[in-house]
Amino acid sequence: MFDGHIAGFGTTEGTRVVVGRWLRSPLGSFVDVMVERADGTRLLLAPRDDVAALVAATYEFDAVHVVPVDLRADEGRRRWRLRAGPLTADLTVGARTGVGHLLALVPRHQALAPLVATAVDPVARVVLDGVRTRGTAGRGRREWYLATDQHAVTSVRALWGSQDLGAVRPVRPPVRFGFSSVPPTPTVTRVLSTIEMTAGPSRHGH
Repeated sequence: MFDGHIAGFGTTEGTRVVVGRWLRSPLGSFVDVMVERADGTRLLLAPRDDVAALVAATYEFDAVHVVPVDLRADEGRRRWRLRAGPLTADLTVGARTGVGHLLALVPRHQALAPLVATAVDPVARVVLDGVRTRGTAGRGRREWYLATDQHAVTSVRALWGSQDLGAVRPVRPPVRFGFSSVPPTPTVTRVLSTIEMTAGPSRHGH
């Protein structure tokens, strides 16, 4: 089981970013970043070779880069400070969303996570454009997302190298790394994520 947070946001320049902050996983704690540039190029920024191998085998990218990835989360000030290769992003995390209040009612039990995610999937498809909570990932692997909380991302200061990516915007069009996008509204979502490998059950994030 991968337990952590997924942050998703777009920018006025057109780049869309998905950050996985995994507090607990079979690979230990780590942060990885999926980026879809304005021209549609899909990039993975991973901190280690083992993370890059697992994520790239599960999702689709045009290029994979193993680079220093550092995320400093100031819970008191509700700020995330991300440095990942060429990407610099400072996020301000706001109040719990309306969806977040509903998610707080969802049972957060690891053993039940795939069952709950399956039950929630039809609702997520209708309420959250581009979002699914179960589906088939790379190499035929089945995947489930169980979200249990959500907060708004109210502002972002993001750079790609020296290029300013502009202000925060919705994640539109949806990102194309796997069967599901993140919510169109910029958010940080608490999740339990499960992937069933074809050679046997395993657990992973995003």
